[in-house]
Parts: sequence; structure tokens; C-alpha cells
Amino acid sequence: MDSRIPQTGRPPLLPFAQAAVLFGVLCLFARGAVLAAACLLCAPLPAAQTALWQSRREEAAQNQSQPETPPPEKAELPVPQSAADPVVTGEIEEYLVPLETEAQRPADAGTVLEKTYPQGSGEKYIPCGAGTIKNNTRQTAADIGAEIQNPLPFTVEKDSPDPQVLVMHTHATEDYRLSAGLWFAPGDGARSTDRSINMCAVGRVVTDTLNAAGIHTLHDETLNDYPSYTGSYANSRGVVQQYLAQYPSIKVVLDVHRDAIESPSGARYAPVCTVEGRQAAQVMIICGCDNGTTVQLPNWRQNLRFAAAWERSMEQLYPGFTRPVLLSYRFYNQDLTTGSLLIEVGGHGNNLNEALYAGQLAAKGLAAALLGGGSA
Repeated sequence: MDSRIPQTGRPPLLPFAQAAVLFGVLCLFARGAVLAAACLLCAPLPAAQTALWQSRREEAAQNQSQPETPPPEKAELPVPQSAADPVVTGEIEEYLVPLETEAQRPADAGTVLEKTYPQGSGEKYIPCGAGTIKNNTRQTAADIGAEIQNPLPFTVEKDSPDPQVLVMHTHATEDYRLSAGLWFAPGDGARSTDRSINMCAVGRVVTDTLNAAGIHTLHDETLNDYPSYTGSYANSRGVVQQYLAQYPSIKVVLDVHRDAIESPSGARYAPVCTVEGRQAAQVMIICGCDNGTTVQLPNWRQNLRFAAAWERSMEQLYPGFTRPVLLSYRFYNQDLTTGSLLIEVGGHGNNLNEALYAGQLAAKGLAAALLGGGSA
């Protein structure tokens, strides 16, 4: 018998009562400290081990009660306009904008000269249906003439759930005049970051028209030339490469621009034509050619077939609508697909409504070429 225990026949109550009160108070204010103290008094494990175990348990419980921090996401493409968006399938009037009247014309306004550019003739021009191809390369006319008789190098799937065409703009801030008359405001630099009046507006018409025809088309509205014009082609190349990686179904990449033609006196030319009673801007396709050194386009012939098919289709549907296709030693990122082309929709002398109408006509011609196989 232990001589430290009083010989009363029952355990000493006061120490245990005090311990119980202390335990309760500490449970309210310092749960971790209580358990550590309990371990010191009662547990067979060393106090330090018990405290560490409890600390880890509480940390784990706290982590489970909070949502996990998601890992950083990869850089995503801008949300493009696509076939999933509401598509305007009606008349061109749904796109047209109010233009400034003669009453708004400044006294020192610049001059606009309208001009209809004909198809070319002579040794530099190769017939392409009702259109022509202007050959600014060392390739022979016979070689080009034979090449453009070949079929398209790709097939576009109608009503596909996967994107088939990408419309984008290396020089997205290029814009058009907003005057109904043949004038432009002084100081007008023919550029704007407003996507409702720059190349993005034309690209939207092109995209809507292709989607309405059953060709699943995406439209990227990145301003690749803003804030710096320098490097815009490097910027747009990166954008296109992202799309091709994310949507390998894309066969066609259209870089939609506008031209800028001026007289020696500074007047702006507006390439125009009349289609179905309405004035439209004329369009011009530009197709690059490999020169073996500075311009590396191993698949330029396939792009040329595509350009020829589109040219034939537009001129068949809308005689006088196109300027000759320009085949030249230019790169324009046309190595990325066998369906990569640049199209100039009018120039900075055209008003926006002429360009919007031209975008719709060009897209209808493209749909016919893609779905009809681009036959001669």
C-alpha cells in the first residue's frame, strides 16, 4: 500500500475537482494547451510527440474546410466570335451605320476619288476564270496557269461542330471614312481602336456570312498592331498559332485588311464597284510566293490554288467586284496553313458601309468556292 495515499478508504476528491475545473476552463480558451498538459499528466506518450500530432491534425482539418487554391491556368485565347454566337443572317442593312452628311463636312476636308480597277491584261496577268492573277514573281505564266487548275488542297466540312475557318486581322486598327460624301476629315489617320468601325467590323460580317452558310468560322478581334504597329505580324503569327493548336480542324486563315491608295496630291482613292444596285468596295487577294531565300513558303502553290478558286468564285458571282490577285514575294505568315491568304477590302478612301457590303460579298464568294470545290 502506498503511504502517500491517506488511509480514509476513498480517493481524495478535492484535487480531482480542481483538475476538472481547470481542464474545463482551458478547453474553452486553449484546447491545444490543455491536451498538451493532459499528455504531460496522463498519456503514456511523450508530451512533445502528442503536441505535434495534435498540431498536424488541426492543420489537416483546417485545410479540408477551405477550398483548394486552383493551379494557375494556361493563357487562354480571347473568346472568339463563332458559330455559337447569335448570327445575323439577314440583309446587309443590319450591319450598316449612319454616315456623316455634307452639313458636317469641314471647310478643309480632304478629297476622295472613286475608281473602279479593271482586271489586268498582258504578259504579267494570268487568266483566272473571269478574274486575273498579277504575277510579280519569276514563275512562268504557264506554270501558274497550270497550277491554278488543280483542286483545293483541303476540304471544308459543312455544318461541322469543329471550326473550319479563322478570320483575323494583323492590322486590326485600319479603318474607313465615316462620311457619305467624297471627303475625309483633316487629320484623319485612318486608324481606330474602336472595333465597331475598324477591320473587326468587316471581319464580323465575313464571319457571320460564313457561319450562316454552314462553314464553322471563328473571328479573332485582337488588335495586333496596337499600341505598336511594329511587330504586328509577329503578334498575329502568335495568335494564329494558338488557334491552330487549340483547333486543329481549321483549314483556312483569312487575314482581313484594307488598302491605302493616294494620289501625289494626297487625295485618297476609293476602289468601288456596283453589285446588285449597291456600291461596294472592291477587294484584292494577296498570295505570297517562295523566293528560295528571304521568303520561305514551301506550300505557296497550295495557297495559290485557294486564291484562284476564291477569285473565280467572286468574279463569277459579282463581275467587276475584284481587283487582280497579287502573287508576289511576300510572307504574311502564309506558311501556317495551305489555306492562308490576305485580302484587302477596299481602301482608306472607301466609307465603312462600302467595306461592310464588300465583306459580305467576299464571304459569299468564299462559301461558294469552299463548298463547291473551287472548280474552274
